[in-house]
Amino acid sequence: MIEKYSVFVPEVRGDFSDEWRQCLKQIIYSQESCFRLIKLNVFTDQPDNETYIKTRKEIGKSIQNAFGNNCPTFNITVHPPEKPWKIVVEAGYARVGSADVTTKVWNSIPYVICNSDFGKEVWAGGMGFGLFYLDSGSAAGAAFDQMKAILDAEDMSFDHLVRQWNYIGNILQIKKGFQNYQAFNEVRSEVYQKYRKIHGYPAATGIGMKLDGVSLDFCALKTKEPVTIKPIENPDQVNAYEYGQEVLKGVIGKRNPLKHPPQFERALLISGDRKSTIFVSGTASIIGQETIGIDDIEEQTGITIENINKLTDQRRIGNLISSGFIEWGKYILLRVYVKNQEDFTKVKYICKARFPEVPAIYIQSDICRENLLVEIEAEFLINI
Repeated sequence: MIEKYSVFVPEVRGDFSDEWRQCLKQIIYSQESCFRLIKLNVFTDQPDNETYIKTRKEIGKSIQNAFGNNCPTFNITVHPPEKPWKIVVEAGYARVGSADVTTKVWNSIPYVICNSDFGKEVWAGGMGFGLFYLDSGSAAGAAFDQMKAILDAEDMSFDHLVRQWNYIGNILQIKKGFQNYQAFNEVRSEVYQKYRKIHGYPAATGIGMKLDGVSLDFCALKTKEPVTIKPIENPDQVNAYEYGQEVLKGVIGKRNPLKHPPQFERALLISGDRKSTIFVSGTASIIGQETIGIDDIEEQTGITIENINKLTDQRRIGNLISSGFIEWGKYILLRVYVKNQEDFTKVKYICKARFPEVPAIYIQSDICRENLLVEIEAEFLINI
């Protein structure tokens, strides 16, 4: 599993290409011999789909040229950073010696395989890039097809998904009565029903993207004994996959009598002999299934953080871990999605006060409900 994250921001303002070169140089020169780069997420501001496609190809080529056979998996999405920057980068690392790491390529998509005490992990990013970007349903279907192809190539299946990131272009937009997010949820439900045979779901984030299309990242894990995977519920929230029809937007499809809710766990605990990881899904200011703190960014940020802390509560997690005891645990990443640029300062102030030493990345994005102003995801590492 990833044990360390770093965030890279340009040192001086420049055009987009210049700011990207600054970040790439920082990534290369900050590389530590005891850590192997596993994944990169590049968040950018792009004016249109044509420019985005061109820019993404250029960045992808430069990443592959820089790292060669040790290329990390990566994705480049349209999520503007805090102004005045045009780009910000998140990097995840595994400790050298803790895993046997290799890079493979499927149809020009690099993905990373880690064989460790947890088992066989596959990290992949960017499924769906450039496909059917005017139709969210078709774009989602194409992205899941690519995900399945990589899983098939590694003798894995949708049963092995433990973490998924779903970037949905213009997530709140409604076309012919169908909301883009709901169109995605319908496709996800069909895919899981067809290919996922086990009970429960991966941890996941479903978040907006400034331009059209759908892009997916994932981590899949085929565990070794005695590693266990357990969902974590928030006692103050309804499970997302149990949401009522009243909170789901858009018309009902012709083939389905009901709209399908988002299918993900609030958090997922992966517990091993010596360490454990918690993937905290995208979390917002929701109690029960209702939005709290409408039009109040500070209240929403505070409630969101309280929800995250409930998912990583030491006593509750200790009860889920076979040893029943947590010696040490810490957040190793926050990724913070902020709807409005003018709210960055307030959100950063609150997050830094609550998580002063945690690497955090802040990007602009629509959230899955019109009245939500912020969403936060996290990773939590535990020593047992």
